[in-house]
Amino acid sequence: MSSGGPSQPSPYTPPPAQQPPQYSAEQYARSNYTPAQYTQHPAYASMLAQPTSYSPPAPVAPAPSPGLPALPAGRRGGRVTLYVLFAVLGLIMLGLIAYFGLFLGPFASVVGLVLALVPLAIVFFVVRMIDRWEPEPKSLVFFAVAWGAIAAVGLTLLVDLGLTLVFGYRGEVASAVVQAPIVEELWKGVGVFIVFLIARRSFNGPVDGVVYGALVGAGFAFTENIQYFAISLIEGGSGQLTVTFILRAIMSPFAHAMFTSLTGLAIGLAARRHASTGRVLGAGLLGLIGAIFLHGLWNGSSFANFFLLYFVLQVPLFVAFILGIVALRREEARLTRARLGDYAAAGWFTPEEVVMLATPAGRKTGLRWASQLRGDRRPLMREFIKDATMLASVRQRAVTGRDPMAPADEQALLARTRATRAALLAY
Repeated sequence: MSSGGPSQPSPYTPPPAQQPPQYSAEQYARSNYTPAQYTQHPAYASMLAQPTSYSPPAPVAPAPSPGLPALPAGRRGGRVTLYVLFAVLGLIMLGLIAYFGLFLGPFASVVGLVLALVPLAIVFFVVRMIDRWEPEPKSLVFFAVAWGAIAAVGLTLLVDLGLTLVFGYRGEVASAVVQAPIVEELWKGVGVFIVFLIARRSFNGPVDGVVYGALVGAGFAFTENIQYFAISLIEGGSGQLTVTFILRAIMSPFAHAMFTSLTGLAIGLAARRHASTGRVLGAGLLGLIGAIFLHGLWNGSSFANFFLLYFVLQVPLFVAFILGIVALRREEARLTRARLGDYAAAGWFTPEEVVMLATPAGRKTGLRWASQLRGDRRPLMREFIKDATMLASVRQRAVTGRDPMAPADEQALLARTRATRAALLAY
């Protein structure tokens, strides 16, 4: 022990603690001592259950193949607005149910409802044929019908009640020929314009406008027919009910659908030109004027020679309406063929596939060919046609630059069409 200076470190460093040696199973097997973990063997149910000396590992599972990509969802704000509107429609529907039950009675209301389903089904079938290869979203289809059947009818009744309280009873002719066409077509047109606002990506052109207008009109006629059929049953029994059913369900199931389709057509034409919301509204008002005129002409015929005006005026108008839809469908087919031609030039489709996917004759030929494949592959062909038709409309939106989600939709639809083609050609 020294004093006065700092202590010097000791030159000796103890060795690290010795770890027990580690031996392998083979080394333990050659020694007289074997630890317990190497002497304990699992028990087997029988000799056949014991493993062999070599047990190869199971092969590694491959990564799951990616499924078909889903199309990007629409704007969240549009979906929330749609849910809110459905809630409002539910409240209005409760009021309508109370109205029919109180003033018409449960039995007559149920009979009217069942009979009103007939013209609704007829219109819906025709609309489905028009929009077969590019069907609108189911939520929007349901909303369009519900708006016409619930909101447009309920708001029309409220306006009628308000006008009665303010101005008193109006004449039957003025009410049917002037008031009813203006009020009814206004509220139906509002429904079509709402669909445009919340789902611009699904409102591509005049055909979509006609489809949504016809659906809103069909919904309105459905509820109105319930009332007419129920009143006929109450006032005139089965005989008057039969006459009313023939006039409204058989002879004129497309009346309201045709009127409101003019409003939808005008909105769709403006949407195809990528007009602003204000310009679309202005175009819709022009279409509304035409709808009001046709509606007033139709109602006015009931105060003159109805059957004469029906065959001289209404039937030609209906034929012109059908021919107009056919012309619109041909224009849509031309545009679909042109846009799919862009993809054919880039190698995604063959020219023959473009003809098959974009023309009515080609689609029929494709479906007939798919039915002859193993397992009847017409469902796959239908999916192929629908996805390709939607791809053409997405391409149109991408070309115009009015849809920021078009590139994502385009990539998803290209992947889907490619996978569907591979499934069609698989053996």
